[in-house]
Amino acid sequence: MIHFRNLTFQNIKQKLQVKKPWDEVIIFVLNILISIPAFIIAHQNLIELNWAFNLDRFLLFIFILIGIQLVLRLLRTIIIICIVFYILILLYGTLSGNYGFQSVYEDYDSMVYTMSDNPFPQDIIISKLLPFPNKSQIVNAIEYQNPKVRNFAVMAVNKNFKNIKGFTDYRNIIQCFGVFKEINSRWNYVSDPKDGDYIATASESLNYLSGDCDDHSILMAACVRAIGGTPRLIHTKGHIYPEILIGSMNDLETVNFLIKNKLFVKESYGKQLHYHIDERNQVWLNLDYTAKYPGGPFMSEEILGALTLN
Repeated sequence: MIHFRNLTFQNIKQKLQVKKPWDEVIIFVLNILISIPAFIIAHQNLIELNWAFNLDRFLLFIFILIGIQLVLRLLRTIIIICIVFYILILLYGTLSGNYGFQSVYEDYDSMVYTMSDNPFPQDIIISKLLPFPNKSQIVNAIEYQNPKVRNFAVMAVNKNFKNIKGFTDYRNIIQCFGVFKEINSRWNYVSDPKDGDYIATASESLNYLSGDCDDHSILMAACVRAIGGTPRLIHTKGHIYPEILIGSMNDLETVNFLIKNKLFVKESYGKQLHYHIDERNQVWLNLDYTAKYPGGPFMSEEILGALTLN
C-alpha cells in the first residue's frame, strides 16, 4: 500500500515536471516577474545607506534576484504548481479589487516609464506597487453624489472665476480651480487621534472645513468629481494629496497661462507649476492643501501609490 502511494506520488510529480530547457526559461521569467516588484517594495521600506553609485540598492537587487532564483530552483519539480499559484493570487486580487492583473500591467508600465529618458524629475512616478492606505474607506468617503457635496461645489463655482470668458474648452478645469480656491482658502489642518487614522467623509468635512491631509484629499476629490472633473489621490511617505487631470502638454500650456494671468496671478507670480505625467502621457496637477495655487509645490516627490477616480 505504501509502495503504491509512493508510486502514485512519483507519477504525479513526473507529470508536473517541465522538461529542460523549458524549466530554466520558466524559472528565469518567474524570477524577473517576482524580483522586480519585490525589489521596489524593499527599496521603499528599507533605509537608504547613501553609498556611492547607489551600490546598496544594486546589492539589494542582486540579493533578491539570487534568493528568488534559489527558491524557484528548489521548487523546480513543482514549477507548474508555482505558476498556477501565482495566477490564482492575481486572479483573487483582480476579483477582490486589490492587487491583480491590471495592477501588474500598470506597475510594469510605470517602471518602463521611469527608466526612460525624462528631462523633468518631477514627472517621474516611482511605483504604484504598495497598497494604497485605507483604500476602501477612502473610496466610500468620496461622496461625490451626496447633495451636500454637490451643492458646496456648485456654490464654489458660482463664487470663484464665474466671469472668465474666452476659454470654453477649459470651462470645467476653471470650475474645478474655483473649488480648489474655496477649499484651500478656508481649510484648517486638524490632526487625527494618536491611536489611528480617522477617515472623515466628504460631507462630514464640509461641516467645519477641517481635518488632516486625507480628509482634505477626500473632500477635494469628491467636489472635483461632483462637477465633472477627474481627480486622483497620491500616496507618499506619511502624506496623501489630490491631483486633477489636465490633459496633454498642450493643455498644460493653456492652464499655465490661465493660472498665471487670469486666476491665481498674485499667488503664482514668479513660480512654476508642479505636476506629474503618467505612463499614458497625461498631465496631473497638484491640488494639495499646502498649495496656494493649482500646481503649487509638492510636499514630497516620491510617489508610493495612486488612486484614480474615473
